[in-house]
Amino acid sequence: MSFPKTQPDWSNLDVLHRNTLPPRAHFFPFATKEEALSLNRENAQFQSLNGTWKFRHDVSPLELPDWKDLDPITWANIKVPGMWQLQGYGRPLYTNVNYPFPVDPPNIPFLNETGSYWRQFTTNKDWQGQQIRLRFEGVDSSFHVWVNDNEVGYSQGSRNASEFDITTLLRDTGEINTVAVRVYQFCDGSYLEHQDQWLLSGIFRDVYLVAFASSSITDFTILPQVDESLTRGVIHVDVSLHGSNREDVTVELRSPAGDVLHEGQMKSTEMATFTIEGASLHLWSAEKPILYTLLLTVGDCTVAQRIGFRRVEMKGANFLVNGKPIILYGVNRHEHHYLYGRAVPYEDMRADIIMMKQHNINALRCSHQPNDPRLYEVCDELGIYVMAEADLETHGFDSVERTAIKDAHLMDGRELQELSFDRAKRWTSDNPDWYNAYMDRAFQLVERFKNYTCIIFWSLGNEAF
Repeated sequence: MSFPKTQPDWSNLDVLHRNTLPPRAHFFPFATKEEALSLNRENAQFQSLNGTWKFRHDVSPLELPDWKDLDPITWANIKVPGMWQLQGYGRPLYTNVNYPFPVDPPNIPFLNETGSYWRQFTTNKDWQGQQIRLRFEGVDSSFHVWVNDNEVGYSQGSRNASEFDITTLLRDTGEINTVAVRVYQFCDGSYLEHQDQWLLSGIFRDVYLVAFASSSITDFTILPQVDESLTRGVIHVDVSLHGSNREDVTVELRSPAGDVLHEGQMKSTEMATFTIEGASLHLWSAEKPILYTLLLTVGDCTVAQRIGFRRVEMKGANFLVNGKPIILYGVNRHEHHYLYGRAVPYEDMRADIIMMKQHNINALRCSHQPNDPRLYEVCDELGIYVMAEADLETHGFDSVERTAIKDAHLMDGRELQELSFDRAKRWTSDNPDWYNAYMDRAFQLVERFKNYTCIIFWSLGNEAF
């Protein structure tokens, strides 16, 4: 084993991401309005890379040679999305209050299990001349990625998305490309992901290609608001474009029945605002989750987002939705499957929400990290109030501090807790070296899920002292 001459990315606070694109809303671009109205990603400029990959498991990344010296075609097969501990490699770990490695932030031991993934793919013949992105919806805990033996970049933040522009690295349409991913069981970000849970590793959510035309929408923010009279809805739309051609964007709002309620043009450099009033306005709530469809089109790119109108506010001690006090009958939902770990199938996500509705549950907290984006779509559709939570917990530092407190056994529970909590925050929460890592997780959360109606609370994390 040869030790690195410099701090590796997976143990370096100065490297959260390398060559990733800025966080954006979760959506798919479509070539036509008709395809966008299907709201089905299979009709979008989308190509799944889920399925069977080649896989190699090592006890340390330091034992691995360069990719050019490997022969992945001879490796075993593994399923993606999936956790390697549930497919015969390593073993699952469970921890609650203690970190699973020696506490020395931001350092991680060199004995750090590593999974190497590899597969071949060809690109869609209709994507010639478009920007091609490689997107990961969830990888635990961090990873490097290569395309055609060229290093693309690095990212961490297990439940956040990572997206890379790989356009210039791809071969001509029809030719075979390769993608390789090296996943590290732990990284410096693992100090911020100490949730009470099974510790499992790998590419556990969707991985796919997405194509953006020469003029296309790369991000958008939709803010529907309802006035105090509950009779007038206002929509604010902000759009970011790809490419040098700053065309006007066509904005179209369709009713729950599919009728066109508004159609107009907006400049990409300005926020557009328009109103819906009277009989055309129907409010969204957990009891009546009424959704509209907003279409944004520029050139050969159309995106679609379902939106709801609702007014959320506090008045005194009352929490109001659409002017009425409500009681939240809520549950915590930890994203875990008894067979697949964090790689939860869509059918099971949907079944969870249906079961909640059947038992008169109207709210859920995504504890303690961002969930699969499709869960929020289901909550929009079926009607569940959601607390969206950042992937941030540092519980283990409390355990470290308790072991160092003299005469801790003589203190009552409250006294010990107040003392240990106050000391625990010095490690990361009150340490300016970790500022960017904290802010990155909050920013990623909001940017990705900002357009979902169901989200009525944002949580900065859980037990981050």
